[in-house]
Amino acid sequence: MKIALVGYGKMGHMIEACAKAMGHDVVATIDVSAKDATALVPAGDGNAVAQAVKKSGAEGVIEFSHPTAVIGNLKALIPLGLPVVCGTTGWAKSEDEIEGLCASSKGTCMRSSNFSIGVNMFYKIVEEAAKIMADYSEYDVAVWEAHHNQKADSPSGTALEVARRVMIGNKTKTEMVFDAFHEKPKANQLHVSSTRVGFVPGTHTVFFDSPADEIELTHRARSREGFARGSVTALEKLAAKLKSGELAAGKLYGMKDLF
Repeated sequence: MKIALVGYGKMGHMIEACAKAMGHDVVATIDVSAKDATALVPAGDGNAVAQAVKKSGAEGVIEFSHPTAVIGNLKALIPLGLPVVCGTTGWAKSEDEIEGLCASSKGTCMRSSNFSIGVNMFYKIVEEAAKIMADYSEYDVAVWEAHHNQKADSPSGTALEVARRVMIGNKTKTEMVFDAFHEKPKANQLHVSSTRVGFVPGTHTVFFDSPADEIELTHRARSREGFARGSVTALEKLAAKLKSGELAAGKLYGMKDLF
């Protein structure tokens, strides 16, 4: 497949390497500042991004840019009619808008806070564990995550999805709290805390804590490669399922629709 990459930072470079190793042709690398990108575009100019993709002859797009740029990029890319895979996080509040754009333009987008196969299996494990532990009220639950100090958003999109899965399994938790507590937490509050330090690729832990013991479930990424390879796999599957008719154009999809 001919792939265009929108966002050519550390993750973009890793995606390019994985895509080539998996037999694909990266026909465009688009960024606002990366000097080795094939196309430099002005910050915030989604139309310039779309024009660069069109010019490249790409058959699919992987978008890993920045939370401040992602909505403008998606608004320009989705109407092109190419399958778009988006790994940029921090735009959950705009999902309804992008879903509407997919429907009105007959474009297709697949978004995920984390494309790692291991992380998506971790979501399932966490949800099932929360369901099991919910029967034992002496166990409280919390979520913690750590990432490198260059990450622009907090908490991570992956941490938010982990927390959501906890709340699906444990109905007593109805509110996520991201800030520091200045009073005793309420029983319905799920604390989701974040650390930004050094070069951590991504660590996510769920704690089940009781007076007698503690259970920890942790996913620890060793590098960005799992995220990068997963995003290429997602584009492969999205394109194949659109071609076969298993998925229809004009929708916003998630990882559960592909795996």
